[in-house]
Amino acid sequence: MYERKDALHQRAKRQGYRSRAAYKLLELQKRTRVLRRGDRMVDLGAWPGGWLQVGAAIVGASGRVVGVDVAAIDPLPAPHIVTIRADVTDPDCAERIAGALGRPADVILSDLAPKLTGIAPRDAARYEILAKATRRITTHVLRDGGTLITKTFGGREGDAVREQLEELFGCVRRLGLESTRKGSSELYLVARQFKKKRPD
Repeated sequence: MYERKDALHQRAKRQGYRSRAAYKLLELQKRTRVLRRGDRMVDLGAWPGGWLQVGAAIVGASGRVVGVDVAAIDPLPAPHIVTIRADVTDPDCAERIAGALGRPADVILSDLAPKLTGIAPRDAARYEILAKATRRITTHVLRDGGTLITKTFGGREGDAVREQLEELFGCVRRLGLESTRKGSSELYLVARQFKKKRPD
């Protein structure tokens, strides 16, 4: 049974995190060491800001964290956090992110997921739209050799996304997290060594 206010939700509230999702990034960081001090990080699907809080603490004041969501994100006190209210599928979204970063991103995190309708073909199509938007933003703002971590749900759609990322990155692996809600099928693809195309 879906229980929003589970143990991690209560723990997040006590520790000052905006969502239980903060523990997903803490677990990802522990297992992959993807973020380093001074990094520039992008968080796609950033509302309400749990990943922004964790990311900002890891990269420190010498780094920068840019969060993007269609929902307005309440301001966070750290000056190196920048939020953009935008739809990732908008053509100008990548350019806005690049402007906020100041230089290419070291890491892109995507916790994007479509609102499920229960109609499999429609949900798959919505998932592919978000996956395509993530790839477009990645090719525009991620530095050569950078890392992308993106949510997936397995199945044929997830396999297709992994294959597409393998064309852009040197190494792609799939991770399941202990901090994921019980009963959820969500997984994360960790794609390293981005192969940025040079202009001809």
